[in-house]
Amino acid sequence: MDKIDQIVTQWNRERPDLNVTPMSLIGRVKRITQHLSHGMEKTFAKHGLNSASFDVLATLRRSGSPYRLSPGALLSTMMVTSGTMTNRIDQLVKAEMVERIHNPEDGRSVIIALTDKGFAVIDAAVTDHVQTQKELMSGLTEDESAAFNVLLSKLLVDFEGN
Repeated sequence: MDKIDQIVTQWNRERPDLNVTPMSLIGRVKRITQHLSHGMEKTFAKHGLNSASFDVLATLRRSGSPYRLSPGALLSTMMVTSGTMTNRIDQLVKAEMVERIHNPEDGRSVIIALTDKGFAVIDAAVTDHVQTQKELMSGLTEDESAAFNVLLSKLLVDFEGN
């Protein structure tokens, strides 16, 4: 029995007229998210990163060579405000992990590019991140992971569309 089972038992006792199954699902997702975030933040910290800086560097890295994107392209993948994105980029520029370069197609704008240091940091961090994620999900078999992934995708598509 987990802590959510205790909460559900209490609600079933106090309000047997309510179907609290959605509450149990959402409660578990929230608690699992907290555990996953904590585990991944420890991995990011080993590389001098946090989840925000990891996201920016990982987005640039997975974009492929030459590992450059416009601030708008970064912004569209991150679901944060432009002010937040500017702050993240500023911090990474100070850490010499990204640089702002003039856009050769439009001299009025810049492109955000991984530096050699940023490339090395994100490559090492993503390797450790994948291992951490594997460890965090080790409580599920491969078949369970596959089934869980299908269900989560179904729910996500319901929220966000395809």
